[in-house]
Amino acid sequence: MTTDIDTVEKHDSPSPKKTSEKPGPKDARSREGGVLNVFSHGFLVLWALMVGVPLLWVLWSSFKNSNGILTDPWGLPTVFHWENWANAWNKANMGQYFINTAIVVGGSVIGTMVLGSMAAYVLARFQFPGNRLIYYLFVAGMSFPVFMLVIPLFFVLRDFPGTSLLATYQGLILVYIAYSLPFTVFFMTAFFRTLPHSIAEAAMIDGASHTRTFFQVMLPMAKPGLISIGIFNFLGQWNQYLLPMVLNQQEDKYVLTQGLAMIALQQGYENDWGALMAGMMIAMLPVLIVYFIFQRQVQSGLTAGALK
Repeated sequence: MTTDIDTVEKHDSPSPKKTSEKPGPKDARSREGGVLNVFSHGFLVLWALMVGVPLLWVLWSSFKNSNGILTDPWGLPTVFHWENWANAWNKANMGQYFINTAIVVGGSVIGTMVLGSMAAYVLARFQFPGNRLIYYLFVAGMSFPVFMLVIPLFFVLRDFPGTSLLATYQGLILVYIAYSLPFTVFFMTAFFRTLPHSIAEAAMIDGASHTRTFFQVMLPMAKPGLISIGIFNFLGQWNQYLLPMVLNQQEDKYVLTQGLAMIALQQGYENDWGALMAGMMIAMLPVLIVYFIFQRQVQSGLTAGALK
């Protein structure tokens, strides 16, 4: 009997089922995310090489003489020729071009930020007839290529009432401000809309005027956006070439891009390519320094609107 009962229990007991583990949606998503990460990281590495290798090549070439650059362009300098930087700064007038650029870009960036933030604040916080029309006119200004504007700008500056503004600091500053305002107003309008209305209303209740509310309350709150758009304007205006080339024909008022172009075209320095590379590094160093100092502020300013 015992044997029969054991046999029945063996037949009645459920046999272990073989479960086939199928990948769930989380596993599929993780694999897709891994593939996407590999692709994105590979693209970023490729982009970094495309940008970084030429920059490093110019840097180490600035410490080589002309013979070393022409015979072994990819080799590292065996002897550091620091005189290349001195020749670029003094003999090729890169020092004067640097000062001219600092004056023009400094004035234009400050003017762009003040005027652009004021216009953006009014368009973002106040409703009045023509508000949207003015905003879309600023947006439309970003679609005009600079090549269509150089000839009208030339005649406007030449025939400016009172005195000609061609080949002057103030003329270039005004042109740079006008060129940078559309994107500045577009960016800052979207940023001001993300700021809370209650703080401005509280300041108005406490007796603050519109001007005081803007400069002492709202503008400090918009600091991340101001830094971001300020860096973009600085980079664009520092590297500007076409506008000064057409509107600034006086050699002692040349900016860096004009000076480098003239040196390259005329084969200055008696074929001193090392000094030419040093001049290029002089032009690039301020841009790199500014970005490395403010890179976190630029990233926080770009994401602040989305986080709020």
